[in-house]
Amino acid sequence: MPDNLKQLRARIDALDLEILKLISERASTAHAIGKLKDDGTVYRPEREAQVLRRLTENNPGPLPDKVVTHLFTEVISACRALEDAFSVASLGPKGTFSEEAVVKHFGGQAPVVLCNSIDEVFRSVESGNVGYGMVPLENSTEGAVGRTLDLLLSSPLKICGEVLLPVHQNLLSKGNDIAAVKRIFSHAQSLAQCNRWLAQNCPRAERVPAASNAEAAKMAQDDAGSAAIAGRAAAAHYGLSVLADNIEDEPNNTTRFVVISRQEVPPSGKDKTSLVMSTRNVPGAIHELLTPLANNRVSMTRLESRPSRTGLWEYVFFLDMEGHRNEAHVARALEEMSELAAFLKILGSYPAAVQ
Repeated sequence: MPDNLKQLRARIDALDLEILKLISERASTAHAIGKLKDDGTVYRPEREAQVLRRLTENNPGPLPDKVVTHLFTEVISACRALEDAFSVASLGPKGTFSEEAVVKHFGGQAPVVLCNSIDEVFRSVESGNVGYGMVPLENSTEGAVGRTLDLLLSSPLKICGEVLLPVHQNLLSKGNDIAAVKRIFSHAQSLAQCNRWLAQNCPRAERVPAASNAEAAKMAQDDAGSAAIAGRAAAAHYGLSVLADNIEDEPNNTTRFVVISRQEVPPSGKDKTSLVMSTRNVPGAIHELLTPLANNRVSMTRLESRPSRTGLWEYVFFLDMEGHRNEAHVARALEEMSELAAFLKILGSYPAAVQ
């Protein structure tokens, strides 16, 4: 073995021990901070977002920012677990994109409670059985997840974080021949996200909606003539082969998830505020309602209409804006909007997702 290779390996060994020493010191310091907290809150979204942003802003390479974010998310997760390994509810069964979003955001040390529906995720957090929930809010291809919007309108829970998860769909089956697939199970949104690919490659296969992609994989595991559209995690868990990968019609297909809890989140320095509102039924009402945003130089990033379920042809509007509700210009805009709106509910201010 060349001497320079031995020297480099010895250097790596020394660095590994130094990294271990520093991580242990960080964990001890984090644990000491936990003992000084007077409210017992372990998860601080604003603080964790600040840590990850500072690390990516100072990343010297060669590791890309997303790898640095992943590594330190796991470090934070391990340190947090020394205080309290709180649970997070998400849509099940095992292998869903919702579960993947939990791991991306909270790290691998946060126990995941798998639920049968988005409604059950909300109920689990509302009842106090778990501290936090992860629910899908919108997809870049197929738009908003209506059930999540409806529950945010009626629930006392708040949004305290967001996760952007690139979604890559795969055709999974117990068999090994796409031509032999007679039916395809998947969540309705995933079927829509792969519509063109399915039309070209499985034009005669029956498309069967399922409660989740992981549930679809579970349904397909006993029949070689069936397939499921789901992530690779579901393939591994349910013993299926990947017949085709990345079959989504849009290569940048991304789902936005939000973290729900009873927790109010202080400003992190780069935040979003979400709200839902309704207008008086008069001409130009929505334009009037949005004017305070322009007057106070607040940028709106999303506006979504949804039937209010209180009367025929009555709608509520879900809106995201840049900034935290405690920032002066955002607070002014919200105050002015509340005076104009027939109804306005702030769903939460929270750190923007760290890319």
